[in-house]
Amino acid sequence: MGGTRRRTARGAAVATAVLIGGMIPGAQAASGVQEIDAELAYTCAFPEGDQPVTVRLAAEVPESTHAGQVIQPEEMVLDLTLPEAASAALAQSGATAVSAEAQLSVDVVQEGRQARAEWVGTTPEAAPVPGAGELTLSTAGSVPYVRPEAPGDLEFKASALSVDLAVKNADGAPAEPPTLSVQCVVDEDQETALATVGVGGEGETPTPAPSASDEWPDDEEQEQPAAPEVGKRAKEAAPVAAPPCVGDPLNAEGRDMLAYVAGYANVTKLDGATKFPPACARIHTYDGENWFEFPYVHAVLNAAIVLDYKGKPQLPPTTGTFLTFGFMPTTATLEMTQIPPKPDSPADRNVVSHGITDLLNGGFTKTTTSIDMDFVLRLHDVKVNGVALDVGKNCRTERPFRLSLAGLGTWDPEKGNEGYTVVTGGELTGSVTIPPFEGCGVDEDLDSLFTASLSGSPGFVKQVQGAPCVPSTGNACTPEFEPQEIPKARR
Repeated sequence: MGGTRRRTARGAAVATAVLIGGMIPGAQAASGVQEIDAELAYTCAFPEGDQPVTVRLAAEVPESTHAGQVIQPEEMVLDLTLPEAASAALAQSGATAVSAEAQLSVDVVQEGRQARAEWVGTTPEAAPVPGAGELTLSTAGSVPYVRPEAPGDLEFKASALSVDLAVKNADGAPAEPPTLSVQCVVDEDQETALATVGVGGEGETPTPAPSASDEWPDDEEQEQPAAPEVGKRAKEAAPVAAPPCVGDPLNAEGRDMLAYVAGYANVTKLDGATKFPPACARIHTYDGENWFEFPYVHAVLNAAIVLDYKGKPQLPPTTGTFLTFGFMPTTATLEMTQIPPKPDSPADRNVVSHGITDLLNGGFTKTTTSIDMDFVLRLHDVKVNGVALDVGKNCRTERPFRLSLAGLGTWDPEKGNEGYTVVTGGELTGSVTIPPFEGCGVDEDLDSLFTASLSGSPGFVKQVQGAPCVPSTGNACTPEFEPQEIPKARR
């Protein structure tokens, strides 16, 4: 199968690095992520008659999980390509713009047991109707979770498709009729399997269920496992609001910059991941070091990064979900507070970027960037299986811990910039080890509960930096001197 995937442009970057981290697991197991990238042929019933429609589907699901754990497909993008005949019919009706809501039925099959999920995508804005040729409508949207109740491979398979088109005239008013509902069936003789997720038991090798032709044992205690549970259709999430991140355009030295950052963090012990929302990072650069060592030119940039959320050095609070002892769903508000570098303290400058330029190789440049940030993690508003658990106001890690991130970037005279550099931004990766917890509980000591569930083994962290705003010049800034780019977290 082939297909296309929507990509978000990074935008021009003008300055430095940055990043933050987090670390509490999600309910979805994250042993690895597999990408769905499929192209499917459908036949759709338009008023003018049946027409072929091409569907390109992209999404992400885990490679494996355990029975009872939630599988949450993410990053769903569904592109529809209508043939010229359908596009021409819209144009002839006077329509000049069209938007779409596509609902793809996806069968979830496990060992002969089946459930159906509805994957819904909408266009972010109306697309112009072309005078000739095909019409492609790109949608993205919500996907309900799936929870397998038993071990055994779980397969996602594409099924029926329905499309609701909203059409408008040149003056922006709804056309007549204003909407058009189209039902589609998937063409035969093509592969409709999208992905297979391995589902194991807790600490055991999955045992295949009996086939449909077999009889289950005549034993009241031996019941056939239920079909996979499918969550209700999720509503389209509202755009994530980034916190205020305003710079000072009158900064005399012009060394201050700001950037939004976002990302994911894993806890190895629980094999899960949590998404952290956009955060504001304030960056102050210092005098760099430059020297020549034929045929190389070395340039080192030092900087200090301090997070800013409502005037405090912390990330915006976020809610994490994890499975205590592997089976008890627990939610908590996570508050990550940074221990910021001391002002003008060279020892506390937490960003170092070292670029090496090869003068004999067309100016090829390799840049390595390292970022070290110290945090304390506090948990509050905890619920276990939906029931509030009073952990008090001081449930936190017993000591600060360090998040270490690294980025590698290159500049090639033929390929341009690739990877991460201080002038292009991009992805940084690293790890963090969570210390034991203390101060958890009011009527009982809960320190050991969170220590056993969350502390210990290093967890993987990936953060994405948006283009920095330079208030002194206005580069990459809004009129309010905030960063223009709000990055999207990527696994």
